[in-house]
Amino acid sequence: MWGRLWPLLLSFLTATAVPGPSLRRPSRELDATPRMTIPYEELSGTRHFKGQAQNYSTLLLEEASARLLVGARGALFSLNAHNIGDGTHKEIRWEASPEMQSKCHQKGKNNQTECFNHVRFLQWLNATHLYACGTHAFQPLCAVIDAETFTLPTSFEEGKEKCPYDPARGFTGLIIDGGLYTATRYEFRSIPDIRRSRHPHSLRTEEAPMHWLNDAEFVFSVLVRESKASAVGDDDKVYYFFTERAAEEGSGSFAQSRGSHRVARVARVCKGDLGGKKILQKKWTSFLKARLICHIPQYETLRGVCSLEADTSARTHFYAAFTLTTQWKTLEASAICRYDLAEMQAVFAGPYMEYQDGVRRWGRYEGGVPEPRPGSCITDSLRSRGYNSSQDLPSLVLDFVKLHPLMARPVVPTRGRPLLLKRSVRYTHLTGTPVTTPAGPTYDLLFLGTADGWIHKAVVLGSGMHITEETQVFKEPQSVENLVISRMQHSLYVGAPSGVIQLPLSSCFRYRSCYDCILARDPYCGWDPSTHTCTAITTIANRTTLIQDIERGNRGCEGRDRDTGPPPPLKTRSVLRGDDVLLPCDQPSNLARALWLLNGSMGLSDGQDGYRVGVDGLLVTDTQPGHSGNYGCYAEENGLRTLLASYSLTVRPATPAPAPQAPAMPGAQLAPDVRLLYVLAIAALGGLCLILASSLFYVACLRGGRRGHRRKYSLGRACRAGGSAVQLQTVSGLCRSRWPQCHHSLHGPMC
Repeated sequence: MWGRLWPLLLSFLTATAVPGPSLRRPSRELDATPRMTIPYEELSGTRHFKGQAQNYSTLLLEEASARLLVGARGALFSLNAHNIGDGTHKEIRWEASPEMQSKCHQKGKNNQTECFNHVRFLQWLNATHLYACGTHAFQPLCAVIDAETFTLPTSFEEGKEKCPYDPARGFTGLIIDGGLYTATRYEFRSIPDIRRSRHPHSLRTEEAPMHWLNDAEFVFSVLVRESKASAVGDDDKVYYFFTERAAEEGSGSFAQSRGSHRVARVARVCKGDLGGKKILQKKWTSFLKARLICHIPQYETLRGVCSLEADTSARTHFYAAFTLTTQWKTLEASAICRYDLAEMQAVFAGPYMEYQDGVRRWGRYEGGVPEPRPGSCITDSLRSRGYNSSQDLPSLVLDFVKLHPLMARPVVPTRGRPLLLKRSVRYTHLTGTPVTTPAGPTYDLLFLGTADGWIHKAVVLGSGMHITEETQVFKEPQSVENLVISRMQHSLYVGAPSGVIQLPLSSCFRYRSCYDCILARDPYCGWDPSTHTCTAITTIANRTTLIQDIERGNRGCEGRDRDTGPPPPLKTRSVLRGDDVLLPCDQPSNLARALWLLNGSMGLSDGQDGYRVGVDGLLVTDTQPGHSGNYGCYAEENGLRTLLASYSLTVRPATPAPAPQAPAMPGAQLAPDVRLLYVLAIAALGGLCLILASSLFYVACLRGGRRGHRRKYSLGRACRAGGSAVQLQTVSGLCRSRWPQCHHSLHGPMC
């Protein structure tokens, strides 16, 4: 059903998108296809780790010491980043006590999944110690851990202001200059908030007269060093990405909008915010939020975000994964959008929204904006005017911030449209890294984790994305919970419920020819003419000789016959006329089109003259002499044609059926043993008939003697001469044995 509705859905979503650049794109771009599929059985170079725990969802990479730190349910691990499965790991058991689990269960929580200590936060506190927080059976605790000894301390910190109670709730956290910046749903009541703790000035969001956050689920946070090389002395900022209910699209206040649909948001606070002196005391004075759209209205649920830094903060950009809203319960689809930091900065410097009491609706604020601009960070210009911190801001500014947390303009994606649309897939996490190619250009390479345990590797090309491969990293379907890239180890680490997987960032060895290597368009791979192999660019010193074509994916191999690989051997097939025959041909690329040529020129199409073109080869049905010839199977992709298989097919005339033979006589067909059986059977039947006849005659004789007392009849010479018939002699003997002498009457002897 959904297969028929999908094009209509895409047309509807395109037609109803927020005004912007046209979304008219080829249908193949509306559902991106990975070029290569690597099933679990074909994995190569992977390493696995699984300890005595579950839910390995928190990962922290320390490149300098080559350690991968893992937070799981009831445990923490320190793994060797070179090889996570080498058995040299360290482990900390950090379980909730049976008493804590019992109390958790008594409060109505699930003692199979929730009443445990799920480690949700793991960051470096300083150069020597880690800071970790766990849900601890709905009584969060935090600990300072010595990274060298990797042991739990004897005392713990209260975690209710730092960690979620519920392990299923969205959470994000950072440690910045010793301060803890976290965003989640706090306390047993699950109140959404953005908080700063372990800091001289602890801060949180405002709740009255309206909630700055409305049923929010947090996904990601990142520190952007906007103070670096800033001409105005700007402050660093922390950006938060989340999904919440959209009060502005219905009537009523934030608190009254429980039925509103959910939208994606980005919020921003200043690192140097100290809160207000009287108004917004211990509250953020720099909190602003804006809607984050992917230019297709139904993609509103934010699943994952990653940030890629550039040489300047202004060029920092973000990639976000969206899925359809919850109303599409029977359809899975995902979208990837890119956002530039400069666009976000422009939105936060733009007009505000406000709640209009007269119409009980949110609308664009049209009044005057006080100075200094509400929500802005302290800059050199403000310091020169006597505003050295947020506590120096005027009450008018703080009152405005309190009532106007939402910006009027949304943050739109780069080029106004998604980079990628993928149906039947729910992306759960993503990460990325810039890759500088030997020719000079730099490309963003993304790794996208799915809800069923696959990784999609995609390169960003202008206004779109090319998925080079999809890899099944878990044998049993399970959600990808976390992804971390190590450029030094050239590895991708995948956290999931059952364990951690280490994958190489590239699989260049899978591309056997120059064409295959170029068509892959993997920025990590290039064709080496000296070795005639597809090689990872990180493994050789002289990269200038490598051949790549990331932009077009079809140039560089011309005239390199030696690099295209040896031609496939010619295989012969011989069949009888009227039979069916399959000529196998496996396409190495999901993007390639199978092209069959007969005798080098005649193209064959599906359904033509008994030909059936399938994904596994060419089926020739009801073969005729005209089907004989040489068949070539080609992969046609991106303007390139590669020969994959060659066959010589011969159709032989059908052998005439032998003439039917006349049936032989029954006797002649019988074996001697069978004839003997027939003779014995006939003899037995004859003897049986004789016995039966004698018995009947005897009975008749008896009945005749009894009748003699009533009526006499003569046997003539029977008693006198005995007769000549064997039967009569036998019967007479029987008569004599019963009656030894004959009685005479007037008519003759009578027995």
